[in-house]
Amino acid sequence: MIEARGITRSYRTHGAFTGARTVHALRGVDFTLPEGGAICFIGESGCGKTTLGKILTGIETFDGGELTVDGVPLSALRPGRRAPYFRRIQMIHQDPYSALNPTRTIEQILEAPLRMRARETGASTASVRTRAAELLDLVGLEPEGVLPKYPHQLSGGQRQRVVIARALTVDPEVLIADEAVSMIDVSLRLGILGLLRDLRTRLGISLVFITHDVATARYVGDGAELHVIYRGEVVEHGPVDEVIQAPVHPYTQCLLSAIPVMRGLEEPGPDRFAPLAPLDERVRTNGCLFAPRCPFADDRCAEQRPALEASGDSSRAACFHPAPRRVVGVEIEASAV
Repeated sequence: MIEARGITRSYRTHGAFTGARTVHALRGVDFTLPEGGAICFIGESGCGKTTLGKILTGIETFDGGELTVDGVPLSALRPGRRAPYFRRIQMIHQDPYSALNPTRTIEQILEAPLRMRARETGASTASVRTRAAELLDLVGLEPEGVLPKYPHQLSGGQRQRVVIARALTVDPEVLIADEAVSMIDVSLRLGILGLLRDLRTRLGISLVFITHDVATARYVGDGAELHVIYRGEVVEHGPVDEVIQAPVHPYTQCLLSAIPVMRGLEEPGPDRFAPLAPLDERVRTNGCLFAPRCPFADDRCAEQRPALEASGDSSRAACFHPAPRRVVGVEIEASAV
């Protein structure tokens, strides 16, 4: 089980036109990922969701807060002693085209971590190729046809399945899927999403799904929780279907309002709306971070920072004026067509 409490991460930047400034990628993120569970993080580009994924895999460090894995607070451990915990958490990268070494065959790509794993566990290295074939079969690829090939000889969907197989070589307990289907042909996305859902069921692996596409979050599986991030802060969270069908935070409602509607089959939700202005992270506010773009903001929103409070049966939102609005597309009845 993974618990995050108040995770923060900041970067110091210096631009030719903006000068030196501090970018707050994460501003106190809390969540709990149970064994075999699933959490989705959604938000627009630059909201901090990828930074959070990198922190969970040890690629990035966190400035404040606490990250606990199976009851062990990682901040109390030296960097070298954190490695065994991070090894149990593997990332599926966004770009399958750059995630694989183009000079190595798929067999070499999979056997490298498998041989390292065999030396650590004392297992026979003779079974490495057999295990590589088993992993390819597990992710829906034909081993004999794929093992001798180089990455450029595979399609985007096949490469992403190889990336997933490579993540499974160390027997992880958690997979971090960072925009795992955003660079794959639309016709192949459902297959990858189905594979991730199947791995949860068959292997009991926990899943952290990072995306900007609300629709794909619904395919992660039963019991998944959705966390909506805005400028490094969770503004709403709850069960996936509850947040999508009955969002109460204006930012979540803006995200859902941006989902295209299938003409002839759906009609737009009657309460759809867009932000008042584009995102400008240079704008500073003591209150709600979304207030400068929110059509429902008042003086209190500009002066005070709202806390996450109960907003539904199982959901919470950080808003002074939470209100359910019908923004998702509504299916047209057959008699009305």
